[in-house]
Amino acid sequence: MTRELQFGRKPARSGRATSLIVFLHGYGADGADLLGLADPLSPHLPDAAFVAPDAPEPCAGNPFGRQWFPIPWLDGSTEAEAASGLIRASGDIDAFLDARLAEEGLTPDRLAVIGFSQGTMMALHVLPRRRQPVAGLVGFSGRLLEPQRLAAESQSRPPVLLVHGDADPMVPFAEMGLAGQALTDAGFETYGHVMKGTGHGIAPDGLSVALAFLKEKLPGA
Repeated sequence: MTRELQFGRKPARSGRATSLIVFLHGYGADGADLLGLADPLSPHLPDAAFVAPDAPEPCAGNPFGRQWFPIPWLDGSTEAEAASGLIRASGDIDAFLDARLAEEGLTPDRLAVIGFSQGTMMALHVLPRRRQPVAGLVGFSGRLLEPQRLAAESQSRPPVLLVHGDADPMVPFAEMGLAGQALTDAGFETYGHVMKGTGHGIAPDGLSVALAFLKEKLPGA
């Protein structure tokens, strides 16, 4: 049984949403942490509504934040708990995306997902396993979980933009290349951008590249 995710929403600047952008936050944060990115993006994507759910669980490593699944080396959980958490959160996100698309009256080809850190891990795990492809996936500062399963389990192949800081102390910069290679090998249209000198965060140049990608991939943008 899936869990209903609480979320924040910012409406389309034009007053009528013809596309939807969903933010998936990182470990120990919440939806509000990324929803603010709608402010610099919406003037350039006036027909997009923005939604940011809170992950379903309190964060074991940060009592003030949320988590999609536990991370053993940060919170002392087991690998089994992390694996089962990933599976359950995947179902939660799937149901959330279906519900928001229905609510907005939109089809999957008008949806883009932006993830950060653990949110990127979730996006890269969930979206290829959905039957209908979304318009695009932007993954900041994350990694591809279980890359050996990607090709066999992918049901759709949305275009993917990976963005990572080369000074990231939390998720090694090398993960960007590993994810990009696995996605390319599995037949995904894959792009990458390196945020020079950036740690575990989103720099202005990375956000600008993400905006250009979204404007190209979202219908009517």
